[in-house]
Amino acid sequence: MFRHMMDIPWRSIRVKLVLGLLSITIPLIALLLYNNNYSVKVIHNQVAMSNKNLISIHMKQIDDQLSEVERHMVGLAMLDSNLHNMEVYETEDDYVMAKSGISRRLDSDLIIYPYIEGFFVYSLSRNEMVNAYNRSMGYSQLTNFQEVMKNRIIEMNEQSQGANMEWSVININGINYISRWFRNGDIYIGAWVKADTILAPLRVMHTNEAGGVLIVNSEGEILSGTTLLAEKGLDFTRGFQNYYLSGKDNDYLIVGETSRKGDFSMAVVFPDKQILENLPYLANAAKFVIAMAILMLLLSTWFLRKVLMLPLHRMMVAMRAVGKGDLYPQIEDSSAVPDEFQLVNRTFNQMIKQIEDLKISVYEEQLSKHRAELKHLQLQINPHFFMNSLNIIYNLAQVKQHDLIQEMTMCLVQYFRYMFQSNHSLVLLRDELRHIQNYLRIQQMRMPNRFTCEIHVPNYLEETLIPPLILQTFVENTIKHAITMDGMTAMTVEATLDMLEEEPMVRILTRDTGKGFPERVLETIHSGKQLVDEKGAHIGLWNARERLRLQFGDRAWMELYNDDPQGAIVELVIPLKAYLDNKEGTRDATSINRG
Repeated sequence: MFRHMMDIPWRSIRVKLVLGLLSITIPLIALLLYNNNYSVKVIHNQVAMSNKNLISIHMKQIDDQLSEVERHMVGLAMLDSNLHNMEVYETEDDYVMAKSGISRRLDSDLIIYPYIEGFFVYSLSRNEMVNAYNRSMGYSQLTNFQEVMKNRIIEMNEQSQGANMEWSVININGINYISRWFRNGDIYIGAWVKADTILAPLRVMHTNEAGGVLIVNSEGEILSGTTLLAEKGLDFTRGFQNYYLSGKDNDYLIVGETSRKGDFSMAVVFPDKQILENLPYLANAAKFVIAMAILMLLLSTWFLRKVLMLPLHRMMVAMRAVGKGDLYPQIEDSSAVPDEFQLVNRTFNQMIKQIEDLKISVYEEQLSKHRAELKHLQLQINPHFFMNSLNIIYNLAQVKQHDLIQEMTMCLVQYFRYMFQSNHSLVLLRDELRHIQNYLRIQQMRMPNRFTCEIHVPNYLEETLIPPLILQTFVENTIKHAITMDGMTAMTVEATLDMLEEEPMVRILTRDTGKGFPERVLETIHSGKQLVDEKGAHIGLWNARERLRLQFGDRAWMELYNDDPQGAIVELVIPLKAYLDNKEGTRDATSINRG
């Protein structure tokens, strides 16, 4: 992934434009989302704190009332003589009188504590219970309550538990009671209250039809409530230290307070939709704004791509092509492109056309220069040989060899006729070999019995086009440096066809049995420099290489090396099918020495 990130052209205009749009749009979207979430959180906090305070106050009142009832029952158990007489009596009449007194006392106490559903005194030894209860409680409910309480007390007594430690919840036939009792010897005194009664003052609390006030136990079970919310999927096991959202879709806000006196809590449930009121519409509006911002981002990207990025891309493609040497790209002119880009495109196309014309002019000028250099190189050879020829005729005249002078003169006539017609770029190999043979005859008359020469060229290669006088340079170099006074020197000129290169090539080798090239000469020629010594510059081989370069470029080459055990070899490699950069036809080359 990091490699892909590195491949992104971060400094390009299109990337910077996209990043610029994102840097504006994304913070705005983030701000809208943050503002919406912050507003929801503020409203939740305010509603939760307000109702938390109300629930805490009411729960404190309930806990204070339950604490007052506990103190009253403890005082009753410690000070009332009737309770003592119910446990310790002498006759049955004493027990009945004590029981009657306790009943009257409980009835009067019930008037003092109207929020209590009832009081009871239970004699464990006689399994009898005295009750004072609110008349809204039916007789059947009372009977069921008495049976359950007796069983509970007997069970706790068997477990050696004298009293329940807090107000606990008892469910009797679907009705939840909160009860607390104390033990004094064989006598138990207790009180109870319905869970519905605790909620009575809060039933007028505004929680909407979908909300409500609930009494729940520590296991999250609903004991009582102003509204049936059992099917809403609410979770009351998370405690009530802080408010939280619950329900199947987290669509209810829950605030509660746990009682200090018993295993129950009071919770208020508000529909989140009611709390936020119009805020969901604002949230939807924010979502709409976000969607519009994303849509505008996409439209802006599309618009910038069409109006700016695509024209820039076309310009970059064209400029890269120009950088690679392609001078023929044209930027398409379109009416959909802005006027500024149309002006730039037209100017670019005109500039490319001018560069193309200028390149053609420079190319033609270079061709003319190359032709002039080639003619100059050819002319450099003529004076050199001309001086040697005059030397030979002078020496023959001194010894009065008239037959040889005549033959020499005829050879010179043919030689110079070829020279005067060698202003073409290429000639046939056949004509060049005939010229070499004429040249060697001149040199044999000058130096008889000093060298031999053999020419091995297949007939099918005699039509090969080569630069004129180039082989004479190699032969002349051999005559000058390889032939000595000590013995006979053998010279060979041979040509072969090489089909292993990218195109058919003709290899022409000129070899001798002389001492070969000195290492200094080979190093100088291979480096492309002219050979210079105390006698001056030796330009023959350098001229031959320059002529090949000007005529064929890298399609032809010349190599110099020594033979084994001795001798010099000059290898000339030229294309079998040569073409002329100066557009001179082969017909002109073949016309040499033909008329």
